[in-house]
Amino acid sequence: MLNAKLAQDVWKDPGNNVSFIVLRLNQQDLNDEQEQIATFADMSQAIIRSMRIRNPQSALQVAIGFSNHAWQYLFPNANKPHELETYQTLTGTEYSMPASEGDIFLHVRANEEAVVYEIVRQFMKLLAPVTTVIDETKGFRYLEGRAIIGFIDGTEAPALEDAADYAIIGAEDPDFANGSYAFAQKWQHDMAFWEKLTVETQEKSVGRHKYDDMELDDDDKMVNAHNVASKLEIDGEEQKIVRMNVPFSDPAMNFTGTYFIGYARKWEVTKAMLQQMLDQSDFLLTFSTILSGQLFFIPSRDTLADIADGKFFE
Repeated sequence: MLNAKLAQDVWKDPGNNVSFIVLRLNQQDLNDEQEQIATFADMSQAIIRSMRIRNPQSALQVAIGFSNHAWQYLFPNANKPHELETYQTLTGTEYSMPASEGDIFLHVRANEEAVVYEIVRQFMKLLAPVTTVIDETKGFRYLEGRAIIGFIDGTEAPALEDAADYAIIGAEDPDFANGSYAFAQKWQHDMAFWEKLTVETQEKSVGRHKYDDMELDDDDKMVNAHNVASKLEIDGEEQKIVRMNVPFSDPAMNFTGTYFIGYARKWEVTKAMLQQMLDQSDFLLTFSTILSGQLFFIPSRDTLADIADGKFFE
């Protein structure tokens, strides 16, 4: 049932140049918006194929998603993925992870910024008539693939050859097999606070050595170290999702952060990880402000084709 070839790009690498776009449906004319979304579902795939032919070296990867609200609005008579829900703010003893609005989600990445630009430009020609942009965030690959705080990112993520099983829905939801649940969250960091910490304190707060990425002994970590708070186990088995986090920054404006994007076969796993980070007051929350949080369903390419054919509008 699980066939990674039918999935959108939800289990591969984060890319060098990245654009995350969140859109709101205007909700002015349902029939018109359904027609436009059907056209987009069809033409977006042709746009991607064309760009890969024109720029085979660009490693273009794209994921397109719909929120629960968008699904209910656009496809009122259709079934929906089992775990698709409207994300609600999660709270802990000290911090919270707020929910924000958003109907359509675009995640575009490639080796060349020009390719990202052209894909987004063409997509928006189709989407602009029926949507309003809520947020566009441009991310990038930082030095050596490190997070903006200087540590190697993604060490705990599943290896590429294993990632599809963690990111892609299987036989548990056959109508939406090869889809995925994407959770998008924008973190702004107080870099001045972080940079004042000693390297030793930074390492204890992350749970790894900064230079060589070796994990610290448990006794050397803070109790709320990031790799402690974010490690979720259920019945003794570690749960994983596919993270493709990237930094974003306008350094002259002192606006720097991390765009967290997690793809998962089961939304309940991502949700439990987030709640555990809050319950344990993950140290990263100490110097971060979370600006947004949305859950989206990323349909398989087959499901996108069905949307294009109008099958979900019946």
